[in-house]
Amino acid sequence: MDKKLVDLKNLTKSYDNSIVLDNLNLYIRENEFLTLLGPSGCGKTTTLRLIGGFEQPDSGQIIFDGADITALPANQRQLNTVFQKYSLFPHMNIAENIAFGLKIKKKSKQYIEDKIKYALKLVNLDGFEKRSVDSLSGGQQQRIAIARAIVNEPKLLLLDEPLGALDLKLRQDMQYELIRLKEELGITFIYVTHDQEEALTMSDTIVVMNQGYIQQIGTPEDIYNEPKNAFVADFIGDSNLVDGLMLQDRLVEVLGVKLPCVDEGFGRNKAVDVVIRPEDVELVAPEQGFFTGDVTSLIFKGVHWEIEVMANGFEWLIHTTQMHEVGSHVGLRVDPFNIQIMRKPENSAEEAVETDE
Repeated sequence: MDKKLVDLKNLTKSYDNSIVLDNLNLYIRENEFLTLLGPSGCGKTTTLRLIGGFEQPDSGQIIFDGADITALPANQRQLNTVFQKYSLFPHMNIAENIAFGLKIKKKSKQYIEDKIKYALKLVNLDGFEKRSVDSLSGGQQQRIAIARAIVNEPKLLLLDEPLGALDLKLRQDMQYELIRLKEELGITFIYVTHDQEEALTMSDTIVVMNQGYIQQIGTPEDIYNEPKNAFVADFIGDSNLVDGLMLQDRLVEVLGVKLPCVDEGFGRNKAVDVVIRPEDVELVAPEQGFFTGDVTSLIFKGVHWEIEVMANGFEWLIHTTQMHEVGSHVGLRVDPFNIQIMRKPENSAEEAVETDE
């Protein structure tokens, strides 16, 4: 298993007496692609800025490669940052932009030329050395910003919503480029985004944050299939989130109907949150369903139909390859393994998990 490269210990940060991070603990392994994911104001960009040295924590430690760098200036840390705004120098050509950091380090002319060619090849922009910044598309400018960062051979690359300004197709292309670069270079990536699909596509590990707390840490599969609480379930992908009553082990009541499930250990007659993903709801004949209801909406999404069904006073979202006309009377069934049961948090900011060692 790869060793820890970054270890954040009890980090707290506030602005104007408002706490943005509250005693955050997190570690990042070497060669990991870790994504900080959450809504605006959750603390993800603040966490990135603390690691980068652009902010100082109120308390806590930042350990990098075994050394305490909490008080170390940004320019002395073995890392580089790529921002959403590319921050390229418009008065310099592409080669001069990429060489900027190397010249500051007083590298030789030949070394710099070799590195420029290597970096441009990595980001599929061979031969662009003499081009001006203004002649490039947004996607090309972002690639140059990444090339400028990687020529410095950082151990860690911080990316703050770097694809946010690109259109959908370009963004998807760049996602695959970043995955390829990470594999080729062996650099550790910490990536900040509020885009759930981006996080699921690119990450080895996702850290879901809300209100300055870590809500869950896990692989994309874990986060999607086994959310720790209702916030994570609702934030990652589409969900049917309903109140439930855990009657006993493996039996939950939802909207007045008793459903078999596989969860245990919640006790008897405990209020819980129940999550069922849209693709896990099966539409059947009314007499075969746990619930019966009427189709209220039908949208074709290409690979599936997105259907809404009003059943037992709840509007169910369903993804299916079978079309059902609006007004159809249908039954809804769910496999017990696809019913996710979660404890109700004591308050909206309750922390679900600190770190998974």
